[in-house]
Amino acid sequence: MSGKLYIVGTPIGNLEDFSPRGRRILQEVDFIAAEDTRVTVKLLNHLGISKPMVAYFEHNKKERGITVIDRILSGETCAIVTDAGMPAISDPGEDLIRECHENGIAVESVPGPTAFATALALSGMPSGRFCFEGFLSVNKPSRKQHLDEIKNERRTLIFYEAPHKLIKTLADMYEVFGDRKIAIVREITKIHETVMRTSLSEAIEFYKQTEPRGEYVLIIEGAKEESVSYTLDDAVKLAKKLIDEGFPASAAAKEAAKVTGIKKSDIYKQMLM
Repeated sequence: MSGKLYIVGTPIGNLEDFSPRGRRILQEVDFIAAEDTRVTVKLLNHLGISKPMVAYFEHNKKERGITVIDRILSGETCAIVTDAGMPAISDPGEDLIRECHENGIAVESVPGPTAFATALALSGMPSGRFCFEGFLSVNKPSRKQHLDEIKNERRTLIFYEAPHKLIKTLADMYEVFGDRKIAIVREITKIHETVMRTSLSEAIEFYKQTEPRGEYVLIIEGAKEESVSYTLDDAVKLAKKLIDEGFPASAAAKEAAKVTGIKKSDIYKQMLM
């Protein structure tokens, strides 16, 4: 193989989920860039693979990225892996992948499990349209700003959260979003995998009594479309405005009925009085 970066998805819990192709790539590459070599070595031991690794994580990604890029440019092949799931999803791997593209290095994907997509499928929440928001900031003003920016988003919202921040996150969401439906998915593919469908207020009360454990994915319903109630007077005013704009009376009543949901005949009748 010529110099190339492979993005290799790893199991999010159950090691049996690792793909045969992923195993082959890890056997064939020259070295592995791992978020935490202590975690990755457990996977390699399970697979019976011994391979040189470099630690590539948030706090060393700038200098270590240069090293990885230089090695690939010299002809070596590298697999980037995260502790669990797909690299670059809420993960510093996105920087290395971008730098590879900028340096003309071929990048190839070896897909694996992704926690947010798996959790959404498990949750039973609307999945046709959704927004993945990742982790919220630990900084309270930044967290509040993030939530404020998306409080009117009507698509399903997906967040990651660690156990020690869960209760605070739920409380902040309740404060900004109101009491929405939520599915709390934890320990995906592991022995204690659970899905709790509830409301934000009930979730807060539950975790005040139950210590959060494991890694969480939070699936929250999007904002509801605000319904507008129209009176007959509102409909007549709209119809008269349309007449002033050149609509015939019958067409104006029809259009007003379409907007307000009030019967055309009632609007037309009131207009003639």
